[in-house]
Amino acid sequence: MNIIGTIVRFIVAAIVLMVVGWLVPQFSVGGFWSALMLAVVIAVLGWIIEGIFGKKVTPFGRGIVGFLCSALVIWLAQFVVGHVEVTVIGALLAALVIGIIDLFIPIASPYEAGKHRS
Repeated sequence: MNIIGTIVRFIVAAIVLMVVGWLVPQFSVGGFWSALMLAVVIAVLGWIIEGIFGKKVTPFGRGIVGFLCSALVIWLAQFVVGHVEVTVIGALLAALVIGIIDLFIPIASPYEAGKHRS
């Protein structure tokens, strides 16, 4: 993935996070820049978890473990990014909505994208 593709991917992810913030009552994103930073932090945390534990235990994995890991990453990211407030229920609902959106607009994980470059 080239730099333009990466930038577009993060912009789309920020827009998706803003939509999720509008749909999910206990998930609040302050604005576009907070959503963009949240998208970057979620990608980095997901990449780290995927690198350590493998694809099945990541926000990009399928199944209940991937879903719960995604919710945990979303919940933890609020402590890194300002103007983001998420409850545990909000993180679970956000992970569900993001998962549904991912069914229609699938995006490869950052770890897999990096492996394909080699």
